[in-house]
Amino acid sequence: MKRITKIYVLIPFLSFCLVACNSSEEKKEEQEKIEGYQIESVNIQHVKLNDDFWLPIIEKVQNKTIEYALEKCEQEGRLDNFLVAGGKMEGEVKGAMPFDDTDVYKIIEGASYSLISTPNPQLEKILDSLISIVKVGQEKDGYLTTWRTINPAHPPATWVNVDQGKRWESLEASHELYNAGHLYEAAAAHFEATGKKNFLEIALKNADLMVKTFGPEEGKIHTVPGHQIIETGLIRLYRITDKKEYLNLAKYFLDGRGHHEGRKDFGPYTQDHIPVVQQDEVVGHAVRAIYMYAGMTDIAAIENDTAYAKAISKLWENMVNKKMYITGGIGAKHEGEAFGENYELPNLTAYSETCAAIGDVYWNHRLHNMTGDVKYFDVIERTLYNGLISGLSLDGTQFFYPNALESDGVYKFNRGACTRQDWFDCSCCPTNVIRFIPSLPGLIYSKTADTVFVNLYASNHAKINLAHTNLEIAQETAYPWDGNVKLTVTPETESNFTLKLRIPGWARNEVLPGTLYSYKKKVHATPQIKVNGEQVEASIKNGYITLTRSWKKGETINLNIPMEVREVLANEKVKEDRNKVALEYGPMVYAVEEIDNKENFDAISISENESFQVKKEDNLLGGVNVLENEKLKAIPYYAWSNRGIGKMKVWLPLQSLGESK
Repeated sequence: MKRITKIYVLIPFLSFCLVACNSSEEKKEEQEKIEGYQIESVNIQHVKLNDDFWLPIIEKVQNKTIEYALEKCEQEGRLDNFLVAGGKMEGEVKGAMPFDDTDVYKIIEGASYSLISTPNPQLEKILDSLISIVKVGQEKDGYLTTWRTINPAHPPATWVNVDQGKRWESLEASHELYNAGHLYEAAAAHFEATGKKNFLEIALKNADLMVKTFGPEEGKIHTVPGHQIIETGLIRLYRITDKKEYLNLAKYFLDGRGHHEGRKDFGPYTQDHIPVVQQDEVVGHAVRAIYMYAGMTDIAAIENDTAYAKAISKLWENMVNKKMYITGGIGAKHEGEAFGENYELPNLTAYSETCAAIGDVYWNHRLHNMTGDVKYFDVIERTLYNGLISGLSLDGTQFFYPNALESDGVYKFNRGACTRQDWFDCSCCPTNVIRFIPSLPGLIYSKTADTVFVNLYASNHAKINLAHTNLEIAQETAYPWDGNVKLTVTPETESNFTLKLRIPGWARNEVLPGTLYSYKKKVHATPQIKVNGEQVEASIKNGYITLTRSWKKGETINLNIPMEVREVLANEKVKEDRNKVALEYGPMVYAVEEIDNKENFDAISISENESFQVKKEDNLLGGVNVLENEKLKAIPYYAWSNRGIGKMKVWLPLQSLGESK
């Protein structure tokens, strides 16, 4: 990151004092706010990965993608916009999108999570410099959207309709509140990582302006955001400050949808067609929707709001039963970046935006913390290993915005390209990957007072505080390439507590919860478990093996989850996937790429009793398990399009009866 440091850290007028760190006691006190969830995630600062699958991906983002994105932001004027807005640089708005500010915020957020897991003084100084630049662009009353400050009559995108150039006049497209939401999310992460208030104070000043500006009271603006995320951002600030006005405003924005007060009616596109508590089908722009559902889940948990809880349950059921790709991706249509009709899941023209996959993980994580239901982590795991990390190339500098499930090598599905791109005018997906990936260790464990949920399997060492003891857990595994997991449990003192080990849906003969997909054949091999070398009953209840006992230091658990190649069928109502199968092994969905099947790609089909060999190829695509037989070679879906342009399929035709092999 030398280039960014040279250009911005040394700018003389930015060398003002930064707010000092809080003491660790103050930081702890401010963060111990009521979450409203019955289950608590184990913070990433207490989970140290040493995993052969996930650690290289996280380090790639930390060491390469963050620097790469900062350079792109600098080259395209994302940082200059703050300086121009603050009068420290002359010029016009740079960039093509009204939400370009958020790229800087998301990079800061991801880098902050990176600091939690891997302290880095140089990176922390760079963040302080970036935050100083952001502060320059903030107006005195807290307003912060640089393009409007620079030239309110000329937005960077032609689809932002302005008349008088006033604030808030085009909320359906201006993204002023979307910008604020990402600001709050990033500031909360930075405060959590460093204890510093320099970024948090910028966010709080902006949030206070929002409280003064919007709401049901007379004299305030009665409207809602066009693009949701300010709701979850406000709730994060509420948790830090305990300022109820932030929570109330988040709920006001949600409750206001479907009433069309004083705003252009964008209808289903912005989930503004009916009140949120009446919605039961996921519609419109998928990213906007999924962020809204996450905010609704926060409200349902914090306020024990049964109407919100019922609505999000219906929306989730509709999504996983009728509108989710086998990769965990959501959003079928390029037009409007939107969900399609029920069972509308095209492959070649799939949108399945990377941002939507990330948002879906955020939503399902909240749902699990609220309920403890295993089905939400089944969705999370499928999304993580397939439709989410597919958005980032193996070298960390190329990206998918949409994630197609088929390519003919001609159709330019990826914002004008039929392979990965190194950046986009709308670069929300690259920077969203940056903000999400470093936070991933926080998904592995969750807890109550006397129970630890082991939700994901990855080699790590974790420290977990329970009501009656402090606990260390070490995981050793080669997951997702095989299903053997060893856990070593070390409580400070012998103590009675419960461990709940999640058995993935694919090992319970469920592709996804619901009826959208099914395995062609059920497997009968069941997980096996040993405690201290002795076989114990592996009774699976509600998706977990539950072990309750008095645990001593150094006790071991060996879990074996059998893996075999599976063939997946889609619901007959999914027209594009009729008479086709998809291949899986463990949590991985597989794809057939032309580069591995040059002689027969277009002729590949799957017969009734197909058999496959699973082979680890350490020198292919960073080291992957491939599936092979005499007909084909398949690779994990997430790794496709790292070797140039070519054809690809996830869904393979079933061989017709009587057809020769």
